[in-house]
Amino acid sequence: MQKPELTRAGRAATFEVEAVNEHGERVPTAIAGEHPLTLYLDKREIVTLMTLGAAPEALAIGYLRNQKLVASLSDIAAVQVDWETEAVAVTTRRGTAGLDERMGRRTVTTGCGQGTMFGDLMEDIERMELPEDARLSQDTLYRLLDNVRRYDTIYKQAGAVHGCALASAGGDILMFVEDVGRHNAVDAIAGQMWLEELEGADKIFYTTGRLTSEMVIKTAQMGIPFLVSRSGLTQMGYDIARKVGITMLGRCTGKHFLLFTGAHRFVPSRDAVTP
Repeated sequence: MQKPELTRAGRAATFEVEAVNEHGERVPTAIAGEHPLTLYLDKREIVTLMTLGAAPEALAIGYLRNQKLVASLSDIAAVQVDWETEAVAVTTRRGTAGLDERMGRRTVTTGCGQGTMFGDLMEDIERMELPEDARLSQDTLYRLLDNVRRYDTIYKQAGAVHGCALASAGGDILMFVEDVGRHNAVDAIAGQMWLEELEGADKIFYTTGRLTSEMVIKTAQMGIPFLVSRSGLTQMGYDIARKVGITMLGRCTGKHFLLFTGAHRFVPSRDAVTP
């Protein structure tokens, strides 16, 4: 596959400032970065994302992938990030046909960091197919949750971020991305999956954020059959998860979880209590 030319313009994820604690003491404190990054596609302004800036190239690619503004990684010639102008310029090899029409059809969503997706994504739900033979065991779920708990995250240092992880079928974390908004984090993983030529059929997606319609759609677009969160879900997220057939688990902390959809792929442990 022909891959794009990339800058390597990641920024530091945290910064140190001085705060005053409850005892009146001045203490150095880590805070999360937040930077505007305006995305241009073939010189056309698309969106401004508020981001940590740790993986701006993957974020831009993943955003364009999940919004279906580019069909494949080979369509992209270059991704150039310039923090002085707070911009990322994506150049395609053959131009982007029908961009004006797609830009005109938007659905405003609840995403923090960037809550917009293009309207035609909602029409793709009926055509999405996820592998039916994939399985997630209860033991693997617990292993994944324990791996996430042990992971050295920006959230532990500074808070104020959401995290997303791509995990193997065995629960090992393959990549972990944190950003100001959970949608930025999932887009960055989508972009990195393209760059590393990773398929989603045998993967698990984990997020610290709530399971909204957009999170379900993006996970399904990546071909991932399992979506896991420590948070809850929305009604539309639930309805879409049922339509696309994704196996979705929420409120996953410690040994607690709630299996909402796609129960046919989930394998309870032998000692699990069954009704």
